[in-house]
Amino acid sequence: MIRLLLFLLGLAGCAWLLSQIADQPGDVALTFGGQRYETSLLTAAVALLVAIAAAVIALGVLRWLTSAPWRWSRAAKVRRREKSLDALSRGMVAAGAGDLRTAQRASEIAAKGLGETPLALMLRAQTAQLAGDRDATRATFAKLAARDDTRALGLRGLHVEARRAGDHEAAVGYAMEAHKLAPVAWAGAAVLEHHSGNSHWQQALKTVETNAAQRLVDRATAERQRAALKTAIALDLGDRNQDEALRLSREAAAAAPDIVPAVTLAARLMARRGDLRKAAKLLEGAWRAGPHPDIARAYVDMRAGDAALDRLARARSLARLAPDDAESPMCVARAALDAREFKTARDAMAPLIDANAASRPTARVCLLMADIEEAERGQTGLLREWLSRASRAPRDKAWIADGVISDTWAPVSPATGKLDAFRWAMPSERLAANGAWTPPVEPLPLQLEPAALENAPIVETPATFDAGAKLASIRDAARRAPQTQVADLDPITHAPDDPGPKAAD
Repeated sequence: MIRLLLFLLGLAGCAWLLSQIADQPGDVALTFGGQRYETSLLTAAVALLVAIAAAVIALGVLRWLTSAPWRWSRAAKVRRREKSLDALSRGMVAAGAGDLRTAQRASEIAAKGLGETPLALMLRAQTAQLAGDRDATRATFAKLAARDDTRALGLRGLHVEARRAGDHEAAVGYAMEAHKLAPVAWAGAAVLEHHSGNSHWQQALKTVETNAAQRLVDRATAERQRAALKTAIALDLGDRNQDEALRLSREAAAAAPDIVPAVTLAARLMARRGDLRKAAKLLEGAWRAGPHPDIARAYVDMRAGDAALDRLARARSLARLAPDDAESPMCVARAALDAREFKTARDAMAPLIDANAASRPTARVCLLMADIEEAERGQTGLLREWLSRASRAPRDKAWIADGVISDTWAPVSPATGKLDAFRWAMPSERLAANGAWTPPVEPLPLQLEPAALENAPIVETPATFDAGAKLASIRDAARRAPQTQVADLDPITHAPDDPGPKAAD
């Protein structure tokens, strides 16, 4: 609207100017080539305007003709660039979909139109990866790493290729260079994994602090990683620097109470200093959070020189804190066995071996019952029965990390090198089709009467049979039982060379 108004104002001004010129008397004379030309002032003004307009039009046509080759070349470049960008888009999609042939054709078109631009190089690298050409992949990522704007991308690609090739030293070098360049999560994780896998606990702890400061990991993950590393450092210090080991283990136990080695180490060091109340409070809190056999041993044996009955009383007080967990009766039974209180031990284990129990007795339960039987009655058929059951019983809770089952906690997974990977959990079992365990028809008695022992027949054994060695081998086999349960094997009710506890009947 404003432009139209201005145009109308300009047109009106020109009309007013021409009217003023037409009203003015006078002539215009021009002598050219010996000829004299005369005309009115209005005619001369109109002729001048026409001449100016013609000159402008002629100049525009001349300029258009002279710039035509440049415009044609530019249009061709624009069309080629649009074609290359379209090929780049199709190539990225094809590489992601695994279409190698389409990705290669698109990569060639993009390279002709775009040259070695970042996206064209990225498509080339992805195509080379898809084709399995490791040399071309590394060369392309090296070009990306040489550019300032794509240096982090190139280092990431070189890191991945080095790990695929098994060159861990080069992979760590690329990760460290990228970690110095910019705060990226993958580089921080790779550097942390390197230091942790090589037991460089102090460097790993510094890396965790750097990652947490740059917010590459969340606060909870950083706390867990700090706790695992502080536990590892405290375990390495041991008795060499008890003050530092105590400080680190207490910090780790406060941050992650489920890391049992930190709790037990801190309690042991505090007990050595005479801080029995603090040590007991720490162990009791960890027991409430999650009962563990190491916590039970540390609590029962907290004070050196105590009598067996005193340790049994301490075990009972600890068991009352988690009465529904299976570790509580086992803790009492183990302490009662050490105190030679066999009836107390059997009474404590009764809920775990009851035929009406919801689950089968685990390997540790069977082995503990075998220890009770051997300590009270010696090498009997019932002892061999418990050892046989232990060899095929379900596994107890253990430290598990990435499919690896370990009896002891470790700060790093032996399979993947991941920090703080071990968790106290139940290993998986292979179950039969019915999935349920059927207890024996005649459940084992908790305690045999003396009359039954007196009336039991005596079984002759060959002179070369070493019962002690045989039981030792059975016990070792039970402790080395596989982690999976073969469910199609029925539990036996008595040993092959023994008539069983009901033979007298």
